[in-house]
Amino acid sequence: MPPASRKPDPRVTSATRSVRPLAITAAVATVSTIALVLAVQRGWLGPDVGRGSGFCEWSFRALVDPASRVVRQPANTFSNLGFVLAGLAIAWRAGRRERLGPTLAARPGLVIALAVVVTLLGPASAAMHATQSDLGGQLDMLSMYLIAALVLAYAVTRLRHGGTGTFVVTFAVAVALSEIADRTGGPIPVLMHTGNLAFASVLLVAVGIEIVLARRGEGVGLRWGAASLAAFGLAFGIWNLGKSAQPWCDPDSLLQPHAAWHVLCALAAYALFRGYAGETDRPQ
Repeated sequence: MPPASRKPDPRVTSATRSVRPLAITAAVATVSTIALVLAVQRGWLGPDVGRGSGFCEWSFRALVDPASRVVRQPANTFSNLGFVLAGLAIAWRAGRRERLGPTLAARPGLVIALAVVVTLLGPASAAMHATQSDLGGQLDMLSMYLIAALVLAYAVTRLRHGGTGTFVVTFAVAVALSEIADRTGGPIPVLMHTGNLAFASVLLVAVGIEIVLARRGEGVGLRWGAASLAAFGLAFGIWNLGKSAQPWCDPDSLLQPHAAWHVLCALAAYALFRGYAGETDRPQ
């Protein structure tokens, strides 16, 4: 008799490429980018209230009347394309299960979520820098909370050997607490606002958990994890140099430190995904 059929093991590699991750991510990228363009052109995000103006750029002052500019901060806006490309790169690689490692291969929905959230960082951040509107600023901060919460939720889920419930609860609590900190706090030194402090705090907790996971043999791939931390650390240093009060600030230059922050953070996000794909998994 032929052997009884068995449920496919998600750890088994396959050379077949799935188009689902890329198709979903590309659709999100297309729809969100079109929505952003329409929102900027038609003023849907509201008036310019100076959100993000602390990051120096008000480009082309000598060439164009600033009041007539559709995009308030060109370099800081278009550099967010890096997040879209990083999200698409994650989705492309996720189409091959053998490239995901044993842990991510068992969680295909998470890989798509990561690709989508990284992609959305681009249009959300661009919404603030293009318009300097309050709603644009809120979208920018929300996208940051989403990626930080996802990183934390994945770390907590692996730490506790939990399932979807653990991930969802951790993710929702992290986003909610970050939003509360943003809306009830105020200006602070260095990080500028309590919302940024909440974002940094969630990431630091996630890094701490990843260290614990590494010690028990379940951490992210060392090379890519280190690359992600290095890129983000460099990005944070440049982020501080990109403020209007710093000597590196040149409002009319297309070479903006804050634009470099965007590009480096996009690289950090992609490197983190590669680290996840290289993580080890302790036998259950």
